[in-house]
Amino acid sequence: MNDDYGDDARETAETDPSDPETDASSPERATGAEDAADDEIIEAAEATAVDEMTEDPVTLDSFYDALQTEGRPLATAQQIARHLDIPQATAADALEALADAGTVQRVDVESDPVVWYPTQWGDVATRERVIVFPERREIVVDRPKQYTRAQLSQFAHLVDTTGGDADERGYLYTIRTEDIWQAPFDEFEGLLRSMRSVLPRRSPHLEEWAERQWKRAHQFTLRTHEDGYVVLEAVNEDLMGNVAREKLSEQHLHAPISDTESWVREGEEAAIKRILYEAGYPVKDERDLDTGDPLETDLAVDLRDYQRDWVDRFVDQRSGVLVGPPGSGKTIAAMGVLAAVGGETLVLVPSRELASQWRQELLEHTTLTADQIGEYHGGKKEVRPVTIATYQTAGMDRHRQLFDSRAWGLIVYDEVHHIPSRVFRRSADLQTKHRLGLSATPIREDDKEGDIFTLVGPPIGTDWGKLFDAGFVQEPEVEIRYVPWTDEMAENEYRSADGRERYTLAALNPAKVDEVRHLRGKHLDAKALIFVDWLEQGEAVAEALDVPFISGEMPHYRRQRLLQQFRDGDLRTLVVSRVGDEGIDLPNAEIAIVASGLGGSRRQGAQRAGRTMRPVGNAVMYVLATRGSPEEDFAERQLRHLAEKGIRVREAGAWPTGGKE
Repeated sequence: MNDDYGDDARETAETDPSDPETDASSPERATGAEDAADDEIIEAAEATAVDEMTEDPVTLDSFYDALQTEGRPLATAQQIARHLDIPQATAADALEALADAGTVQRVDVESDPVVWYPTQWGDVATRERVIVFPERREIVVDRPKQYTRAQLSQFAHLVDTTGGDADERGYLYTIRTEDIWQAPFDEFEGLLRSMRSVLPRRSPHLEEWAERQWKRAHQFTLRTHEDGYVVLEAVNEDLMGNVAREKLSEQHLHAPISDTESWVREGEEAAIKRILYEAGYPVKDERDLDTGDPLETDLAVDLRDYQRDWVDRFVDQRSGVLVGPPGSGKTIAAMGVLAAVGGETLVLVPSRELASQWRQELLEHTTLTADQIGEYHGGKKEVRPVTIATYQTAGMDRHRQLFDSRAWGLIVYDEVHHIPSRVFRRSADLQTKHRLGLSATPIREDDKEGDIFTLVGPPIGTDWGKLFDAGFVQEPEVEIRYVPWTDEMAENEYRSADGRERYTLAALNPAKVDEVRHLRGKHLDAKALIFVDWLEQGEAVAEALDVPFISGEMPHYRRQRLLQQFRDGDLRTLVVSRVGDEGIDLPNAEIAIVASGLGGSRRQGAQRAGRTMRPVGNAVMYVLATRGSPEEDFAERQLRHLAEKGIRVREAGAWPTGGKE
């Protein structure tokens, strides 16, 4: 979409080839020339310039836009010219060209010599439409393209979706203050370009509001004084006096240094950032951070361009969260950060499985040796130059020495959305270190994702749509399948239940086992993951398919063996409980079936979809929801976040109910 219709139109009008002053073939230009050869060169150059400046004054898209504005299925050249702010003669000529191309047609009427209408009437009804409500900061999009959804995810929050099939669905976005604060751009101009690339026209009101919010996020800075202590600095004395010193106490600020600077008490940086964030003023952290005891290592793999950009941006700002879809290589980028920082590193992960994977990946992709890498969790207690610990163990008082035993230069928080939980707060208070978070979906159902960006750092990432378009990650197909009850007895039992029991009965609908068997049969050659939230359902599905069921009750060593067999291709199907939602790398899983778990978080839905997002192959994710139950709403809620990331979601009836296939 055009950034500025008015400027484009004025430029076109100023170079109208019908004007003798700009027409290279006009006799007025040729007369009086002293050198015919020079005239020909000049004429050719000017004609080329005119052609370039007047290229496509009316496109099929701008014609459709004009019809939408007029609210009619046809329009005159005069109406098109008025909409695009170009001369009527220019519009008429351009419409003739579109007619010659077969995309529009004309008819003579008495009230006006000619009216124009689309050759394909259906295109008007099925094309993308973006409607902006600047005062409410809301955006309604009908049938959005993947590019539009991906760009909107950079600065807006998806509130709701309506309609049936994804191709006919409408999306409602709102632009919140925190969306502007956390937009992944270095300068406001980058955010502005992203907004203008998808909104149908400029909105001064919305753009001015966005700029004000952007500036609010750059009012306070933490920096290191030349004498070594930390200073909180405001852009003016009013902000320091009326905001910082009003919101913060002597517990946080030691003493004033000037009208715009205050001496920060040691160890209070995290509290200061949280308090000012909640007051509406995110704090820029520009302190000199510890690099820790030196650690020399190099990468044994080449970074992709966007991964190199992630590393460079982190080195520049020294804290942040890498945000990208599963399969985009966040772990490899984190190793690039480790090498760039050059200090001993503590890696925090949610599970022992992920700790083992990190160790394996470090040995494979860096020059670190086995005796330089330790694991610290229920099974091992090794503290080495690079130590990988679970959040659970790191949060225990008796393991405090884990943090104090070495001068860490870098803390890596894998699956960083765990950080705001109370048990993990201690690790996030390591504010003197370089802090790197990794997450595909740094959102929380308790709306505390702001804590992630204050405790760890602001988002650093590439939008999912760009990675899909570049071919680094394949966009999966996501399909919600509505499953009926097996029989009237099962449905009546559900109807007579209430509360938690009703939700449980819908999740455990026996018809889902048959549906899983049917879907597995459709993709016999694919590697498949089947997710469940209930042990009895997992056991039933595993028995029906004669495949293993991985759950938290399975011994660690056996889980590891089965996961390796799946990676190697010796196992083609696994049923997985919540232990597989995150922290387990399952490459090349072409099919994911979610049999239950729709009462979970948006993040859980994205994590499960992420198990199919890999650099090669076309993957499908099926989500089973019992028809007529709250699972229908849960499915919409979970998958809305995927739609926000630019992934198309479709709906279908389960086999063999006669639903859409």
